Amino acid sequence: MPVRAPCSRTGTAAVHDGSLEGGVDFLVLPDSAAGAHVAGLVVKGVAAQVVRHPSGRPWIVGSWREDEIVVATCGSRVVVLLGHALTTETRLQSIVDSCGALSELSVIPARVPGSFHMLASYAGHIRAQGTVSSACQLFHGRVHGATVLADRPQALAALAGTGVDDALVPMHLLSPAPPPPLEERCVWTGVVRVPDDSHISVQPDGSTRITRWWSMPDAVVPLEEGAAWVREALIDAVAARADKPGKTSSDLSGGMDSTSLSFLLAARTTGQITTRAEAADPANDDAVWAQRAAADLPDAEHVVIPREGVPENFAGALDPVPDAEGPFAWLRTRAVLEHHARLLADMGVSRHLTGHGGDELFYVMPAHDHSAVRVAPLTYLKHLRANRNLRRWSLPRTLRFLADNGSYQSWLTRSAATLSAPLGHSSDPSMGWGDPPRLPPWVTPRAEEAARALLLDAARRSPEPLSPLRAQHSTLEMARACGAGLRRANRVTAPLGVSWHAPFADDHVIGAALSVRLPDRVDANRYKPVLAAAMRGLVPEHVLGRPTKGEFSADVYAGLRRHKGELLDQCADLELARLGLVDAEAFRAVLLAPHPAARTLIPVITTLACESWLRSVAAARTAPLLEGQR
Repeated sequence: MPVRAPCSRTGTAAVHDGSLEGGVDFLVLPDSAAGAHVAGLVVKGVAAQVVRHPSGRPWIVGSWREDEIVVATCGSRVVVLLGHALTTETRLQSIVDSCGALSELSVIPARVPGSFHMLASYAGHIRAQGTVSSACQLFHGRVHGATVLADRPQALAALAGTGVDDALVPMHLLSPAPPPPLEERCVWTGVVRVPDDSHISVQPDGSTRITRWWSMPDAVVPLEEGAAWVREALIDAVAARADKPGKTSSDLSGGMDSTSLSFLLAARTTGQITTRAEAADPANDDAVWAQRAAADLPDAEHVVIPREGVPENFAGALDPVPDAEGPFAWLRTRAVLEHHARLLADMGVSRHLTGHGGDELFYVMPAHDHSAVRVAPLTYLKHLRANRNLRRWSLPRTLRFLADNGSYQSWLTRSAATLSAPLGHSSDPSMGWGDPPRLPPWVTPRAEEAARALLLDAARRSPEPLSPLRAQHSTLEMARACGAGLRRANRVTAPLGVSWHAPFADDHVIGAALSVRLPDRVDANRYKPVLAAAMRGLVPEHVLGRPTKGEFSADVYAGLRRHKGELLDQCADLELARLGLVDAEAFRAVLLAPHPAARTLIPVITTLACESWLRSVAAARTAPLLEGQR
């Protein structure tokens, strides 16, 4: 079992990230003298938990709450789940008893719902993995002769005395995001990210091996059966949080995703609290639908967060933050997130559920058409007209989109050639594997050249897509982006006393959603048909039949208007300009210019997120050196 031991921050001159405070945060050390030496550098000064190898040497050093760890020990074998797992030590013990080798441990994430890191030490041999969703991620690097793992890359860089690899920064200026496999590259020198679908094995001598443990499911399950899988997975995902000690709350925005979670939570808890933030746009009808849903949850306390007193979007957008892992995609609402967490903490809430991830899994995307016409052309044809009308596509463009058979490698190569092209219209079908990455016009030629080189290098490595079917590839790519955002959001809220959760981003839910056959997922006449089928009988029918969707661009515009002055002031001292990647005057002009379409603000937010991150790294350089590295 974990024992308390003093522990220092893992901050150095390279980064000071608030490690070992707030939320799950840990290092994994090898069962060796070198590992014990690294533990000696870290375990000083501030209270932290330590889980030991069967040999007695320090193994896992970090910070977590008591409800975020499950440990099972069997002789020289120890397995630890860090996060939120729907299991007990007794149940985990029974699984570990039957797993005589590290290679057999894939049964644990397959059988245990939730979102967690799985760490195992078998006679000094380590296996470690995160989640397919990126909500739990792992990194590894060499520190003082030892192979060390961590859930935050900057912690490893701090221990090794390294910093950010400036050559990789330009990829974070790509909008909407760097595509796989480029997004898997770690920007911290000497630190490597473990692929989300793989585990890492570490031998006593420090050698490592990466092995894939998860593969994309075949999309062959009929709707009725697939909906039952999704329903069971979501019930378990909510239970993995609600069944823990303390109070669990949920969003009740009025949308299908958060409303579904609220009703699932109501079935497992008493004294339920739901929250809804008022929107800036009076035409947003989320409030109407949330009130209707709340009427069917009479035993819950429904908290409406008024706009007065709530930070606007972009509040403190360029302020340095303790978590310097990388750019935070949800930057514009970071202050709102903190405000929300403080309100919940004051109400005694320990965990909060959000509907993030529902759109990524269940919204019908153009990629579904591209894949469905290949796996079931006759079945798909009945949806073609409706989907064309919904997206306002011309027939020639539709046919060109459906006929495109370019490889993922060729798409990456073409994307490198069109980095500076203007954004397409929102109704135009993307000819390829998704929205091609773009660079904003305010980046410098140096940044464009570097980003193009990174994309071409990725393409030259003949990368495989996440699935041969573009629908599956796009769905998993978006689910991973959601999981990464959730992971970073939790680091914002956990120090305030409330952990942030998105059950839709749990691996079991993702796997169930990806298993449903494509023709059952492309019906444009039904909104999120798979989720609606899964929740039927558990959620009121009026929720599942909602024909509208709330839109929040008014909040974005209001926040930009409110904070434009402070953003403009900070353009005089941009870290991105110091690196020669952004023309500060050009970016300033964009902040002053009108944005008739909200989507043109996406690259603005991407740039601000990258700048905020770099400022956090720069501020960390003044932090004290780690004891033992002076």
